[in-house]
Amino acid sequence: MSRDFRLDRAPIDALKYEIAQEKAVALGRMGRALEKALATLREFDAAHPRSAAPASAQPARRVLVTEAGYALWMLVVQREACGLRDSHALMRDYGVPGEVQQCMGAAPATATRDVT
Repeated sequence: MSRDFRLDRAPIDALKYEIAQEKAVALGRMGRALEKALATLREFDAAHPRSAAPASAQPARRVLVTEAGYALWMLVVQREACGLRDSHALMRDYGVPGEVQQCMGAAPATATRDVT
């Protein structure tokens, strides 16, 4: 759509444009939140290889997986609100691990939900 809204245009056109902008901004914000959550999980895994990780590291990792699952859920919901129904490419492009996909949407009451 053009940014040139003249008086001869219907006000609904301006509203539709604003809604489309808000959807795009929210989609980008959710995508960045997922990227951040996945990067944090990958950094944790690099610092604590599973074969050598102490048992005390497992609860912390589980929280990171759950937070990434919540971020994934938020992005999938936003994409669906934008009409993007197929998430297979999303999972592949972001490199979402299966365990994150399995807990998508789950979030403990104490989890931080920072999507900014």
